[in-house]
Amino acid sequence: MTFNLWACACIVVVVVLTFYLGYYGSRTANTTRDFLVARRRVSANQNAAAISGEFLSAASFLGIAGLVLKEGPDQLWYAIGFTAGYFALLLFVAAPLRRSGAYTLPDFVEARLGSKGLRGVAAIVTVAIGYIYLIPQLQGAGLTLATVVPGTPEWAGIVLVTVVVIVNVLSGGMRAITLVQAFQYWVKVFAITAPAFVLFTVFVVGGPPEGQHDLTSTKIPVFTADTTVTLDDSVRIRVVEPIRLEVNGVVDGMPANGKAIWLSGVKDVSAHTRLSFPAGATVPMVEGATVHNSDWLRPQSGGRSALFNTYSLIFATFLGILGLPHILARFYTNPDGRSARRTTLHVLLLLGAFYLFPALLGALARLYEPGLLVTGRTDTALLLLPQAMLPNVFGQMIGALAAAGAFAAFMSTSSGLLVSLAGVVSTDVSRGRVRDFRWSTLLVMVVPVAAALGLRSHDVSLGVGMALAMAASTFCPLLILGIWWRGLTWIGAGAGMVVGGVCVACAMITDIVSGYTGDWAPALLQQPALVTVPLAFGTMIIVSKATHRRRPEEVNRIMLRLHAPDPLGFIKDRDVLRFGEGQSDGRHRRLAIRSRLRARRS
Repeated sequence: MTFNLWACACIVVVVVLTFYLGYYGSRTANTTRDFLVARRRVSANQNAAAISGEFLSAASFLGIAGLVLKEGPDQLWYAIGFTAGYFALLLFVAAPLRRSGAYTLPDFVEARLGSKGLRGVAAIVTVAIGYIYLIPQLQGAGLTLATVVPGTPEWAGIVLVTVVVIVNVLSGGMRAITLVQAFQYWVKVFAITAPAFVLFTVFVVGGPPEGQHDLTSTKIPVFTADTTVTLDDSVRIRVVEPIRLEVNGVVDGMPANGKAIWLSGVKDVSAHTRLSFPAGATVPMVEGATVHNSDWLRPQSGGRSALFNTYSLIFATFLGILGLPHILARFYTNPDGRSARRTTLHVLLLLGAFYLFPALLGALARLYEPGLLVTGRTDTALLLLPQAMLPNVFGQMIGALAAAGAFAAFMSTSSGLLVSLAGVVSTDVSRGRVRDFRWSTLLVMVVPVAAALGLRSHDVSLGVGMALAMAASTFCPLLILGIWWRGLTWIGAGAGMVVGGVCVACAMITDIVSGYTGDWAPALLQQPALVTVPLAFGTMIIVSKATHRRRPEEVNRIMLRLHAPDPLGFIKDRDVLRFGEGQSDGRHRRLAIRSRLRARRS
């Protein structure tokens, strides 16, 4: 890809507007309630746009199109699960969670089960989920900037997004990023719908590229013109049909320079190797990609392992939404439980509108950008497709919109994650004051930035899928059982969280090691939610029944607060003195008292 001045300009505009909106939203942010829950005064419409902006991460904006290009329409289960998860959130969690008066997920855990030790476990799990989710966002930012500005190192994009996010969060926490995330949702919607309509029109008018096989054929995609690709990372490439090409680099551990013939089999190609293919050559693909178009189009063509992955993915996405700390944190900002439910309903509509388009763009990329199947950089499909279909200034402008939307995705999701993590660390490790929140903001970013720089980049949706598996195996059963079952004890909840979390962590570590040593990990380790979620639920229920005498003494009063209709006035914020307001000049305490008086009058 050549240097795209339009893309750089659009990225600069998005970054500047993000800074400005963060500053505008932070002007009146000066209390812990401002930084953690935006004073609980965010309207349902604004909060829905902010949640949608926060949730539409790199996995949604770039990852789904890349996975559809690589593996086929089966990957639409990501979009379906992401959206359907909010329906479960609407039915079972949103309103009771808001009525609990909690500031963070660990705070809800202590309020419901009365255990400070379990609160600490919940804080550790929150940080773990946040890190697993945040690392792909930063890596996606580096990938995007390196794609639109060739020659730019990937660490530059990681640093740029990190700086923007930290400045916004430091300035005003949740109050500052609410406007930013709502704005960035509409940026992302425009940045994906405009390219989708334009490129689909080009396809309808001009048809597929000359010489390319139809997506319904039994053929393998081919290069329609002489094509040269350079590998950024070492990959394993599967060759199905013999091809002639020129190679400059290292293949199967041996230097290769000049013309070559690759027969059927698997090739280990080292990073920085340059491959030149003549027009008409079939496309060799990274291992894991679906080779024949007919298999790509047919559901579950990968056999039993693909079927297991699909069901496990459904578990992870559908139930993982119920346990994502940075998403749940936004429901604490609603004024009441009814507003939390309305917010969730609006989110369903906003996400449903967005997810109509990634699959279409992924299918077009298989026709126009088959070279990405060689390099494995399928996450760049949305960025490169416009210029592949429109090799002129207009194509650069369309690609610039996609790049701007991608950066909006990285910044909005990273902002929400950082606020959630800083809120947990500041309230559970320190005294919860604004100063503690700001120090926590700086500290919690050290690990994900280092990991994003050091770890090999995978498909961003797969990384996010593992974070969802962790959330589905820890917080999801705790919230469902804690809200709807009186019999849950803190011992049972802790045992279930530890069992589910450790199993997912072991699977994730093993899968990472497998990626560096030949991709030998089975499907169970690549997406373990189908096993770990029932295991976590079962552990919580069995251990809670065995320790039934350890139920909180005030469980009936707690359950009444979670489920009583809002007009009855049982909603009550958790003790604000825990967060340090009572140790300042008294202004924060007076604000809390006034808030309680207004609630009683209403």
